[in-house]
Amino acid sequence: MKLDDQVCYCFHVSKRKIVNYLRVHRPRRPSQLSECGGAGTGCGWCVPYLKKCFNDFAAGQAEQEDNVSVEEYVAGREQHLQDRKK
Repeated sequence: MKLDDQVCYCFHVSKRKIVNYLRVHRPRRPSQLSECGGAGTGCGWCVPYLKKCFNDFAAGQAEQEDNVSVEEYVAGREQHLQDRKK
């Protein structure tokens, strides 16, 4: 995913917003990323990715693109939403 790709589709929070929030507010726990536009408080699909962003930031790698394609990410979210309906 690139910086301008959405991480939280429920609240339209981009990776760039997450990275900037991490840089400015320096949260102590991944759960505090919910204060960044409500990220992670909707369907919950992005919570593991938010934790990854938090850990990447702690390791000094927050702004790097990762190997997750937007298509794979969206497909995973669709499956997550379908599984929640069951």
